[in-house]
Amino acid sequence: MSSSAGGRTGSKPNLAIRRPVGRGTLRIIGGVWRRRRIAFPDAPDLRPTPDRVRETLFNWLGQELDGYRCLDLYAGSGALGLEALSRGASHVIMVEYNPMVVRALESNAALLQPTGRLEIIRADAIEFLRLHGGASSSSEEERFDLVFLDPPFENGVPHEVLELLPACLAAGARVYLESGCKPELPAGWHVEKSSRAGQVYFQLLRLDSE
Repeated sequence: MSSSAGGRTGSKPNLAIRRPVGRGTLRIIGGVWRRRRIAFPDAPDLRPTPDRVRETLFNWLGQELDGYRCLDLYAGSGALGLEALSRGASHVIMVEYNPMVVRALESNAALLQPTGRLEIIRADAIEFLRLHGGASSSSEEERFDLVFLDPPFENGVPHEVLELLPACLAAGARVYLESGCKPELPAGWHVEKSSRAGQVYFQLLRLDSE
């Protein structure tokens, strides 16, 4: 669901699953907001996670996420974070750099009214992790149970993101990773679940220590 800005570049032009042209909409597929539609702008490299991929992901996770604290690091359309809120997540932080996309996220939040459970932050993904990991490394309450990673496909997955994430994760946390090719993971991670839709690879990860 990523969008580019602040060093985040475009997606590959030959992807089987492409973002719509112009202002688009997508639907939330489960939970209390099931079938509700949200709008997203025609921003460079904004590529919402398709319905069938989200459906598989939440089958892996379980349909309810009651009490989960989640991070949607490259929020883009916000589809993954909003799905988590719809399914009972207690708190979701969306991080997005593009100001136009941030405004769209805020508009969708105003429409759905997630009652204080959603925080939208305009920031660079790596800088956010550096600050959050440093601030919360001793506080389990501020760590995340689930992280969504869907960065722009062309650059692949920044290893620095996966290196910084452990300081931000609660015990037993899982990380969803979406990419345009099968990623090489740094030491310390293992794949719990994986699948592919066209040329979109998606995986559920855990730290080896878990």
